[in-house]
Amino acid sequence: MRTIDRNVVMLGWVSFFTDMASAMISPILPIFVVVILHEGMDKLGIIVAVATFVSYALRLVSGYISDRYGIVKPLVVGGYALSALSKPLIGTCHGYQSIAGLKALERLGKGLRSAPKDLMISEYSHANASGKTFGFHKTMDIAGELSGILLLFGLLWYFGQSEAVIRNIFYVSLLPGLVGLFIVAFFVKDIPSPKMSLSHAFILTERDKKSITSLFFYFLFLFFMFSDAFFTMQAKTVGIDTAFIPLLFAVSAGVQTLSSYGFGIFIDRYGAGRVLAFAYACGVAAQGLLWLASPLFTWIAYGFLGIFTVASLNANRAFISQNADNRGSVYGVFYAGVALCGALGAYVSGMIWEHFGMQSALLFALGGTFLLSLVFYGKDRYGRS
Repeated sequence: MRTIDRNVVMLGWVSFFTDMASAMISPILPIFVVVILHEGMDKLGIIVAVATFVSYALRLVSGYISDRYGIVKPLVVGGYALSALSKPLIGTCHGYQSIAGLKALERLGKGLRSAPKDLMISEYSHANASGKTFGFHKTMDIAGELSGILLLFGLLWYFGQSEAVIRNIFYVSLLPGLVGLFIVAFFVKDIPSPKMSLSHAFILTERDKKSITSLFFYFLFLFFMFSDAFFTMQAKTVGIDTAFIPLLFAVSAGVQTLSSYGFGIFIDRYGAGRVLAFAYACGVAAQGLLWLASPLFTWIAYGFLGIFTVASLNANRAFISQNADNRGSVYGVFYAGVALCGALGAYVSGMIWEHFGMQSALLFALGGTFLLSLVFYGKDRYGRS
């Protein structure tokens, strides 16, 4: 890891503290909505869908701006600021509409920073080491998530699970968010602006278009894949106590932390396609374990969810870094596709769960991801190099 650029290390710490703040609220937000505020699973699905979808256009725009005008760090700093300030305000909410609005604002921040941040990481990556670099960054990202999860567990265990405690936890998430914002503002160097004539029309190259086409299969897989919020409610449904739900996320985050850098090495050595195929198998396994409706299998499912998440993200991000020319724009398309398909999937899954039950929603998710995995194994869209 001594070959990792200092700016990537600093961005890693930014993600560490930002994801610590996010992890303090993500495991309990579905319970806050469904159990404390007495909203239905369809309302939870709407919150997830709105929060995911609202960043669709901005992810495209921020990536385009980074490539076209060379504006990178200001977008990253602005995105982290928006996220840090919006999360704590959820503690003031009393209905799903206001929660959906604040989650949308938080996702706007993520949409604003995601593509430019990945462009910075890519620019600071050494030759033939993009997989390792993104793997390192994801390790820091998930280590922060794990820290936030363990902190959340400690707070719930010591102070209890009352509405007042949960609201106060939302407020406290402001602190790590501000630390991350401070680091990115003062300790991360902007990348050099490209010398480009504004009168010259910006176009995607053939390599860019081919890279984008290769991403569509992943987008479709995410449409069927259960989101974290639905994993949480499955755990609650099968009888896992609220205080222990953060530890389920700790299992996922711990697996990601331990495996992220290793997956980066595998990507550089064997190619993104092989790693992504393995990730799809783990996604199917995670939902298959949820289908068994047993607390023990739910714990194991979170481990497979962690592998799916880290392996698929590292593979796709490294693939773009290695194959696209206008990487900021392609990263924008990538995150937009993830947002759009994730949003539609969450809405559909929430409606199925609310009207037909948890097992029906799981059957929809499991059947879709399983069939797509079979298709992917038959035709590896990422190649074998």
